[in-house]
Amino acid sequence: MSTGDALEGLLRTLAPQVLGALVRAYGQFDINEDAVQEALLAAAVQWPEQGVPANPRAWLITVASRRLTDQWRSEQARMRREEVAAARLPAHERFAPASDEDSRGHDSDDTLTLLYMCCLPELPVASQVALTLRAVGGLSTAQIARAFLMPEASMAQRISRAKQRIRTMGIRFRPPPPHERAERLEAVLQVLYLIFNEGYTATSGPDLHRAELADEAIRLTRLLHRLLPDDGEVTGLLALMLLTEARRPARTGLDGSLIPLAEQDRLRWHAGHIEEGVELVTRAMSHAPLGPYQLQAAIAAIHDESPSAESTDWPQILVLYRLLARLAPSPMVTLNHAIAEAMVHGPRAGLDLLAGLASDNRMAGHHRLDAVRAHLLELAGDHAGAAAAYQRAAHRTNSIPERHYLEARASRAACARPAATPNGGP
Repeated sequence: MSTGDALEGLLRTLAPQVLGALVRAYGQFDINEDAVQEALLAAAVQWPEQGVPANPRAWLITVASRRLTDQWRSEQARMRREEVAAARLPAHERFAPASDEDSRGHDSDDTLTLLYMCCLPELPVASQVALTLRAVGGLSTAQIARAFLMPEASMAQRISRAKQRIRTMGIRFRPPPPHERAERLEAVLQVLYLIFNEGYTATSGPDLHRAELADEAIRLTRLLHRLLPDDGEVTGLLALMLLTEARRPARTGLDGSLIPLAEQDRLRWHAGHIEEGVELVTRAMSHAPLGPYQLQAAIAAIHDESPSAESTDWPQILVLYRLLARLAPSPMVTLNHAIAEAMVHGPRAGLDLLAGLASDNRMAGHHRLDAVRAHLLELAGDHAGAAAAYQRAAHRTNSIPERHYLEARASRAACARPAATPNGGP
């Protein structure tokens, strides 16, 4: 790891700790979050030249606090407000006497509280994602905008509106009451999974992956797992991310083209991620109530542990998808369930399952429905129907690698001769 990467990693680790300390001391999430971002920027500029201070966390808290007192002074807070602000911080968090002692105290609770605050159900999901990446992930507005291919000004407005909403609602910096924690944790997991999915398969643009988003999602989920090590769904989500991310090295060719699962060189999969992911999901399913992330991780583990596409245990995958469909039904679960049905009972069984999605508004116009239907029609020997469905899917996706892949499949299907229904995997 380079010095620059190590510094960036340190700053991202410290960002939620510093923000938590300030919000706990002063309140006003939005103003404190801006001050922390300024402190992180100052550190990124000064530390490479001057060296990392003995207590980097205290340095950041002090610099951010000075930004706050400067702002308050300009609003007639002046010296009295500055003295009050300084007095409210614990002595060990003031920069001058800082030591290397790990005096974090509230850090774990603060970080978890920040995650809950960023993932308020009252905020739009897109705002939850952006706010999580900025406040907990420590990413700048420019970094988040680049990751989502948005103008920086538009992303800044989205983040600003989210912070203003938190302020207007009068949300206090404290963990949600016990009766809300399960719901709020579910929202946190959903946001982290959305960040990972956008990194693993970008919804638009020239690249299949946005590695920085997938990496950040895994980092934040590891952090959440350290805070809640006994939660089965937190563990399941981390396992699912690792087992999925393990395949990334083999998902694209040298030219960036998409390589489907069945055609990937499995020797290129990340063995360490697979080993860790399998261990995590095995432990979670043995000691915690069963949940949807654990089931998805178990399915991913079966794929990852299969030495070839042909040896995949599709009957076991089908059992897991049927259980998942009962536990957490959704259009995407049905889509994947249909593939498993087709691999066990033939493509017509899968197509019958897809028929129910045609009237689901959540899937209307989604390219993945057309892509799966095309694949199953191709397995059934309906090459003309498959070619048309592949073309519709290609037209509907905003991902350039996916579009090229789907167009190639459409051309191949259009040129194929009618054949008997094959028994092999996709």
